[in-house]
Amino acid sequence: MKESRKELCMSFSKFLLFLILLLSMVSFSEAQSKRKRKIIIAAVTEARTYRGTPYVYGGMSRSGIDCSGLMYNCFQEVGIDLPRTAKEQSKVGRKKGWGGIRPGDIVYFKFKEKGKKKWWHSGMITDTSDPNNILFIHASTSRGVVESTLNHDYYKDNVKKFRRVIR
Repeated sequence: MKESRKELCMSFSKFLLFLILLLSMVSFSEAQSKRKRKIIIAAVTEARTYRGTPYVYGGMSRSGIDCSGLMYNCFQEVGIDLPRTAKEQSKVGRKKGWGGIRPGDIVYFKFKEKGKKKWWHSGMITDTSDPNNILFIHASTSRGVVESTLNHDYYKDNVKKFRRVIR
């Protein structure tokens, strides 16, 4: 009888230890999620402060910026280093599919006009609350920094990939 009670106490102690570890992991995970959400909000907010900035090829300032300069500056602001060009930036982070994107992810496009060479373009996903109207911010060559809908055929048909750089 004493042996069974001792075994029961040991089992209960192990269970309590397991429960404590499990709860601490959940708390850590929640803290990680809060930290991640803050970084995402900060990156999207920073990107939106550039709205209306004119497009300048190779630009990296509020007086003129290009798409990869916008991504570079916004992620630099939250402590994430990216290469300078969209093509090189597209190699950083984890690949995501259409169903797995969230605000803060980067969308990459590859465009080709007849008789011209291909070029890369990038933007940051800003809102995925409506799957029929996913928003992203980018530096448009004709309109400067704007938020556009990814669901527009012009963009949707030219998406090359999505990358998540906020972990």
